[in-house]
Amino acid sequence: MASLASPALVGRDAPLRLLIGAITCPPAVIQVQGEAGIGKTSLVRAAIGPLTEATVLIGHCHQIREPFPYGPVFDALRHVAAALPERDRLSPVTGALRGYLPELAGHLPPAPTPPPMGDPRAERHHLFRAVHALLGAAGPVVLVVEDLHWADDGTRDLLRFLTDQPPEGLALVVTFRREDLPVPGLPFGHAYRRTPGVRSEVISLTPLDVEDVRSLAGTLLASAPDGPSGPAALTGISGSSGISAAFARKLHERTAGVPFVIEEVVRSLLDGEGRLPEPEALDRMGVPVLLREAMAERLTGLSPAALHAVHAAAVLRLPADEPLINAVSGGSGLSEALQAGVLREQPDGLYGFRHALAQQAVYDAIPGPDRRLAHRRAMAALAALDPPPLVQLAHHARHAGDVAAWQRHGAAAADHAAAIGDIPLAVELLDGLLADPNLPTQARGPLALRLSRVAAIGLSHRRVVRILRHLLSDDFLSPRVRGEARLNLGVLLSNQAGAITAGRQEILAALPDLADSPSLAARGLALLAMPVWGGEPLAMHEEWMTQAEKLLAEGQDPELTAAVQANKVSMAMLVGSPDAFELAGTLPVNDPSTAVRRQVARGYSNLYDAALALGHYAAAGRFAERSRRVAEETGALYPAFLVEMSSIRLDLLTGRWDGLRERALAAVEMTYEAPLLAVEARLALGVLALARGEWDEAGEHLEAAGVRDLDSGFLPVAVAGSSGLVELHLTRGALEPALAAADLAVTRLRRKGVWVWGDQLVPAAVTALLKAGRSEAAAGLVAEFAAGIEGRNAPSAHAGLDLARGALAGAAGACDEAARRYARARAAYLAMPRPYTAARTAELEAGARLTLADQDRTTQRDRAADRDRSGQRERAIDREPGGQRERAADLIAEAAERYAVLGATHDAARCRRLLRELGPGRPPARRSRRGGGGVLSPRESEVARLVALGRTNREIAEVLFLSQRTVDTHVARVLQKLGVRTRAEVREPRPEHRPGPVTPES
Repeated sequence: MASLASPALVGRDAPLRLLIGAITCPPAVIQVQGEAGIGKTSLVRAAIGPLTEATVLIGHCHQIREPFPYGPVFDALRHVAAALPERDRLSPVTGALRGYLPELAGHLPPAPTPPPMGDPRAERHHLFRAVHALLGAAGPVVLVVEDLHWADDGTRDLLRFLTDQPPEGLALVVTFRREDLPVPGLPFGHAYRRTPGVRSEVISLTPLDVEDVRSLAGTLLASAPDGPSGPAALTGISGSSGISAAFARKLHERTAGVPFVIEEVVRSLLDGEGRLPEPEALDRMGVPVLLREAMAERLTGLSPAALHAVHAAAVLRLPADEPLINAVSGGSGLSEALQAGVLREQPDGLYGFRHALAQQAVYDAIPGPDRRLAHRRAMAALAALDPPPLVQLAHHARHAGDVAAWQRHGAAAADHAAAIGDIPLAVELLDGLLADPNLPTQARGPLALRLSRVAAIGLSHRRVVRILRHLLSDDFLSPRVRGEARLNLGVLLSNQAGAITAGRQEILAALPDLADSPSLAARGLALLAMPVWGGEPLAMHEEWMTQAEKLLAEGQDPELTAAVQANKVSMAMLVGSPDAFELAGTLPVNDPSTAVRRQVARGYSNLYDAALALGHYAAAGRFAERSRRVAEETGALYPAFLVEMSSIRLDLLTGRWDGLRERALAAVEMTYEAPLLAVEARLALGVLALARGEWDEAGEHLEAAGVRDLDSGFLPVAVAGSSGLVELHLTRGALEPALAAADLAVTRLRRKGVWVWGDQLVPAAVTALLKAGRSEAAAGLVAEFAAGIEGRNAPSAHAGLDLARGALAGAAGACDEAARRYARARAAYLAMPRPYTAARTAELEAGARLTLADQDRTTQRDRAADRDRSGQRERAIDREPGGQRERAADLIAEAAERYAVLGATHDAARCRRLLRELGPGRPPARRSRRGGGGVLSPRESEVARLVALGRTNREIAEVLFLSQRTVDTHVARVLQKLGVRTRAEVREPRPEHRPGPVTPES
C-alpha cells in the first residue's frame, strides 16, 4: 500500500482566516467545534504554524485521565519558560505554581509564605490568579486546549476564570465536540459572556462539499510516491484535481464529507501502484462500517508483531511509550506500524493513533478474548510503574473482567482523587463501581458510604445527588450505612446545592437510622440548629442544639463533640448573645487531634460570618485569621474556602472596593454549580452596581442573593439583599415593589426571630412605609426591632435602630431629634468602620439639618413679621440660625468625597447635584483632573462606562444627575478621544481608570 503524507488543509479558507485574525488580535477567546474527524486540530495547526511573534502553548484533554486538576493547562505551561521575563519581574503570586510546574521552578518567584491552604478548592482562586499573571507576563501567548469535551471540572473552572478577564496578550483557543460535552452546548460549563474589549469567535467546522472532497482526494493522491505526477495512471482522471466528478460524488456520499474518513478511505482504496478503483467500488462499503473497513484494509499487510503493537496501542487508548506498547503486545512491532503509517509518533516520545476514530475502529475489531488478554497485560505493565496510574489500572481491570482488581484499583483511584481534590473523578469512579452488576453485594455498602463521604466535601453536586438518591432507594444498605449516607446527602444538599429544605428533610429522615450512632445523630441535629438556614423559629433551633448536646453525653467521639461545640458557639455569636465572645474562647484550638482542630477551623469560619452580620469587623478579621491558620495546620477542606468567599462581604462593608467587583465576578463563575456559595459575591455585585447607577445589574445580582427563597437562603445575606432591592425600587420610584420586597423580608425575619440581622432591612422598610403614608406601621416595626435587639451585642443593629428612629422623627417633623439620631449612627458606622453606610447616613443627617434650617428660617421670619407689625424691626432677619445649612453642606461634601474614593459614581453625582442646589457659600470642592489629548477625564470615564453598558443619553443623565445636553457633549468627546465612530464600539474603561473626586460643575 502506498504511504500518504498529511494533506494540505482543504475547504477551510474562511475558518482559517477567521482563526488567524482572532489569535493575532489578543485578547481573544476562540471556540472551534465540530464532530470527530472534521479537522479541528488540522485547522488550529495551520493557524499557529506560521506564528513567530507569539508563544504557542498546547494542552490536551484525554478520555482516560489520572487525577490532576487543571492538567491540560499545566501541561501546556511547562513549555512557557522561554517567554518569561526575569524572575524579579514576575508577580509574586506566580510562586504558587512551583509545586505544579517543577520545570519552571528556576523561573518563578518563591512560593507564598505562609503556604496556601491544603484544600485544592480553597487554593484554586490563588492558583487561577497565578496562571493569569504568568500568561500575562509571557504574552503574547496562544494557549490551545484540545478536546475540551474530555476536560476535568478544574480545567473548565480555570478556563472560565481566564475567559472572564483574559490577560492582554492571551489568545485562548479550545477545540471540542459539541455533542460530547458534559453540559450540552456549554464547553466551559456555563454560558460564555464576552468581556468588553475581548475578541470572541465561535468557528463551527462542517463536512466538506463535493468539490472540496474532490480537492482533498486529489491532494492525497498527489502526495503519494506514485501519484498522478509520476508514471502511474489513475482510473477516471478528470480535471485538474486528478479525480473524476463521479468518483468525488460517490466518495462524498459514502464519507459524509468528513476529512479524516476521506483520508482513511483513499488510503485503503489505493492499490499497490497508487491507483484508485472505479467509483462503483465505493458502493460495496456501507457508511456505518466505512472507517472500520478502511482501517482493516490498512492492517492487512502488517506482520503479526506489528499488528499486535497496533492492537496494544488501541487497548491502551492513551499515547504510550515504546516499552509499554511492547509489554502489552508481547513483541517489538512498533517500528513497522510506524512505517506503515498506522501509528504515529507524538510529542514526548509517545506513540498512538492519529485520531480517536482510528483507535476505536481498531479496538472494536480485536476479538474479545484477545482484548481481555491485552487488558490483563496492560494491568501488569502499568502496575510496575512508580507511581502506578490508578485510573488506568481500574479501566483495564474492568475491561479484563477482573472484578476483584477492578474493585481494588477503582477504590484506590477514587481515594487518591479525593485526597488531591479531584472530587468529580472520585465520584465518577465510585459510581462506575456501584453500577457494575458483577460487584459483590457485600462490597456495595462500604462503597456507597465512601461515595457519600466524598460527595459531602466536594463543590459539584448535581450528579452526586442523583446517585445517592438512587442508592438510598435500594434495600442492600444496612440501617447504619443508610443513615450516615442519608446524613451526608443532607449535608450535600444543604451546603453545596443550597436546597436547605430538602437537605433538612434528609437529615431528619436519617436520625432514626442513627439510633445506635448518637454522635452522628448529634452532628445532624447540630446542623439543623444553625439559625441562618430554614424557616423555623429560633426556639426550634435552640431545641435541636439541646438535643445534640444530650446525645453527645452518650457518645465518645472528640471530633463530633468539637463539631457540635463549634456550632453552639457560632449560634451564640449569630444571635448576638452577650457571652458569645467568651464562648468563642472555649474552642479547643490547641487540641492534639487534627480532626478536632479541623472542626475548630470550621467554627472560626462560622464566627467570622457571624461577626460580619453583627458589625464586629475587627473581631471578624481576627476570626478569619485564626480559621486560616488552623486550616493550614490541619489541611481543613471547607473552612478556608468559606473564609475566602466571606472576605468579599467584609471588604464590601469596610470600603475596600478596589478590585472587589472582579473578585466577586470570579467567585460567581467559580461556584456556578454551587450558587449558594456565591450569595455574598452576588450581594457585593448588587451593592456595587447600585452605587454606580447600574439598575438592571443591581436587580439581577440582588435577586440572586437568595431574597426569594424563603427556606433555603442564607438569611443574613438574603435580608441584606432585600434591603438593597427596597432601595433600588425606591430609587426608581417604584413604591409598590419596594413595599412588597420589604414585607417579604420582614415577614421572614419576624418568623425567624433573630432581629440583629435587620440592621439594613428595617431602616429601608421604614423609609418605604413612610413614603406610603403608613407611619403607624413604620413605628410598630421600629418598636419590634428595638425589642428584638435589646441586650444583644450587635453594633450594626443598634446603629440601624438609630437610622430607623431618625426616619420616624424626621417624618414627624422632629428634625432636631432626627439629626441627632443620624449623627449617632454615622459615628457608629465610622467606628466600625463602614464608610459607604456612613456616607449614606451623612446625607440623611444633612437632609434633616436642611429641613431644620428651613423650619428655623420660617420661625424667624414669622417672629420678625410679628415684631414688624408691633413696630420692632429686626434688621438681620435672614441670618441662618445655628449654621445648619453650612453643616449640611459640609456633610454632603464629606459624603461626596467618600463616594468618589469608593467608586460609587451615582451616589457621588447625587451629592454634587445637592451641592449645586445649595448655591453660594458651600465648601469648595476639589478640582477634577481633566482629560487631555486622548485621555478620558473622570466624568468622561463614567459616561464611557455607561455607554458601554448600553445606556441611552437620557438614562446616563438620570444616573449622573446631569442635563441631557451635557451628556450629549460628554458622549461626543468620548467617541472622539477613543477614536471610534459608534456607541457600540465603546468599551468599559479599565478599573484603574476609576474617576476620582470631581467638581460640582463638571
